[in-house]
Amino acid sequence: MTGRWTRGAAGLVLAGAVATAAAGCSDTGGDTSGAASKAASAASSLASKGGDALASASAEAKQKLDGVKNGVKAKDDVTLGTTTTGSDGKATVKVSARNTASSAKSFAVQVNFADAHNNLLDVTVVTVKDVAAGATGDATAQSHRKLTGDVHATVNAAVRY
Repeated sequence: MTGRWTRGAAGLVLAGAVATAAAGCSDTGGDTSGAASKAASAASSLASKGGDALASASAEAKQKLDGVKNGVKAKDDVTLGTTTTGSDGKATVKVSARNTASSAKSFAVQVNFADAHNNLLDVTVVTVKDVAAGATGDATAQSHRKLTGDVHATVNAAVRY
């Protein structure tokens, strides 16, 4: 019974993180229904995987995204490199954020790591700080734990602030 509650709670935490980021950080006239749909999908996948590691990762993602104030959606300004696995077994991916604003901005980017069947394996948030106007900044997202198999990364949400 405790495992079922943990999986459900983990899914709710992740859904809340994504919904909060989408609702609080939309562009003028932006549609957040896509983000809500992705949150539901991610929560469903997370609930099916369960486990304390995913619950911890999703809680951390929620905390970081909740800390972003006065941001705008910037998912289209973020690209990922090729996902690799280090000698420690953790997946890493280069995150590049292009600043289209007229002043320096930072980005909070939620990266989801999934397997070949798109089952959610891990969630992390990386910050790309102080990207100059018109420039691109880079950071590296790393999974919180060892991941095996064919792992790929996707940008679930990005906020420029």
